[in-house]
Amino acid sequence: MKKKLYSLFTIFLISTLMLTACGQGANSANSKENNKNTAIAAVNNKKDTEENKSTDESSKVDIKLGALKGPTSLGLVKLFDDSDNKNASNNYNYEIFNSPDEVVTKIVKGELDLAAVPANLAAVLYQKTQGKIKVLNINTLGVLYIASKQDIKSLDDLKGKTIITSGKGATPEYALRYVLKQSGIDPDKDLTIDFKSEHTEVVGALAADENAIVMLPEPFLTVAKTKVQGLKTNLSLTDIWDKLPGDSQLVTGVMIGRSDFIDENKDAVNSFLEEYKKSVEYVNKNTEEAAKLSEKYDIVKAPIAQKAIPSCNIHFVSGDEMQKVLSAYLKTLFDQDPKAVGGKLPDENFYYKEA
Repeated sequence: MKKKLYSLFTIFLISTLMLTACGQGANSANSKENNKNTAIAAVNNKKDTEENKSTDESSKVDIKLGALKGPTSLGLVKLFDDSDNKNASNNYNYEIFNSPDEVVTKIVKGELDLAAVPANLAAVLYQKTQGKIKVLNINTLGVLYIASKQDIKSLDDLKGKTIITSGKGATPEYALRYVLKQSGIDPDKDLTIDFKSEHTEVVGALAADENAIVMLPEPFLTVAKTKVQGLKTNLSLTDIWDKLPGDSQLVTGVMIGRSDFIDENKDAVNSFLEEYKKSVEYVNKNTEEAAKLSEKYDIVKAPIAQKAIPSCNIHFVSGDEMQKVLSAYLKTLFDQDPKAVGGKLPDENFYYKEA
């Protein structure tokens, strides 16, 4: 009887072990199958992500963008950085130039799609190209300053002296001439204006002559102060302009684009304007970080940029407000000298409106 019970127990134990083994085998098989399915899903997800990324990249528009070394390019540094990190809505192939002439040549030849230029030069180009460019936005208001080691407290103190500056035929010349004339000073008889080709030459002339008087925009004025001990800001052309009769504002720079490119790529241009606005806001709110980007893109060294940005008057003005401000400024220049804006004022088609 004991043997019989032992035999039955043995059979039961073996059966249990076999069932357990089978269960484990099934679970193992199911686990392997699940792992396989998970791996396949992961590969497919990665593939889908890469395909979507590839599609996103291929749908971006290539934009050749030009800017001038100075406040206009400072306002773009965050956009440059986002583009380099593939975080921008377009592919921006950007280039920074030292003089407006370089930019003008390239945009007329079609080697640039969008470019930052002096405000009056945009109007001149509009006339010369018979409407083949449009202005997209204002990027810089007044940034011009008179500086020296001398005790200059008003424009009258400039009589009989020489002012060294750059920007002949562009905003600096016409802004200076305007405020002088409005203040009863003849810029051709009462003083001498010595034009250099670039802002850096003005800084060099200042370093070479202890008694030099210069007109410089930021950030080049801050650069000059690091090189010339005792240099001080005497006058702000913006402050003088604002006190004169009339309701126009001093506008230094604008962003323009080739009309054919804009017409063919309106969505990309509108995206650019959105990103440009965000870049300007970032630069004005995050001065220290923006200054580092300024050095990264070889505009000016970070310590200088950090000091200069608050005085650079970097703005983003577009649409109806841009037309209102810019047209008033151009009218002021036209009344002074029609050649300053290309012989006549631009018509409505000059001003870009987002669709």
